[in-house]
Amino acid sequence: MGPGQAVPEKAYQAARSQYISQAFGLSLTDVARRFDDEYTDLQQMSSADHCVLWCEADAYDQLFLIRTLSTLEQLPARLEIIQVSQIPGVQRLIGIGQLAPDLLAWLWPQRKAVTKEMLHLARQTWAAYCNASPVTLAELAHTAQPSLPCLAPALLRQLQELPGVEDGLSLTERLSLQCISEAGSMTFGQVFTELTDKREPLPFLGDMMFHAMMRPLIDSPTALLIESDPQLEWPRRSLRLTPLGQQVLAAKAYWPNYCHQARWVGGVCIQPGQPHWMIDNHLRPLWRA
Repeated sequence: MGPGQAVPEKAYQAARSQYISQAFGLSLTDVARRFDDEYTDLQQMSSADHCVLWCEADAYDQLFLIRTLSTLEQLPARLEIIQVSQIPGVQRLIGIGQLAPDLLAWLWPQRKAVTKEMLHLARQTWAAYCNASPVTLAELAHTAQPSLPCLAPALLRQLQELPGVEDGLSLTERLSLQCISEAGSMTFGQVFTELTDKREPLPFLGDMMFHAMMRPLIDSPTALLIESDPQLEWPRRSLRLTPLGQQVLAAKAYWPNYCHQARWVGGVCIQPGQPHWMIDNHLRPLWRA
């Protein structure tokens, strides 16, 4: 979420810091300082004897992986990765944090050395992700990548954050509206739990990220959701659909025609009322003029 443009590193960090500060209500100075610290730590990996990157199969971790591999100026003496998509006995793997210590120990011997092929793919994919057109990213997403097997499914899921061809909703927005419509009214926390535990095909959002992604549906002058109980902490506030929300969910109205806030999917910007990229039912990008 937020801008991921193909610009020099300092400009990239500045754009990301500005977005995160606004989306999460954080101090711009603090966010920028954290970016600087993280980038410094990342580059210091090059002097390490041995580094292991632990990555889940979701878009958040896979994008972290390709950005890390593509921006390292020099590799550590020994760089390995552990990628987790399925665990025997775990019915729905949401994150490494849910695994018991014995399962983490079981994963450790499965680490693999980072190869030149992985590095090339990471650089190629990160460049595609930061492009203002999603066409190359879609080509990579529809191609199996044996060296990074979790990457293509994560990219396909990320492409679904583009406006859908029929309703203009991202998959996150659509699933959320469906949950609320079926129940009549739900709290933020209930919607997030329902998505994470049941409906989201490849969970990648934290609760604060989810809240930030839902705000435009609430705060727009032509809103899709009504938020009740504003005096409560946001997870306990109730949500219900507006008449426009019901129309959009039924694909009788197109959300970007009403939304008043730009949004980003990597380097792709969807500006309200402007021609933009969208995703069809076969997960192929189309241009809406």
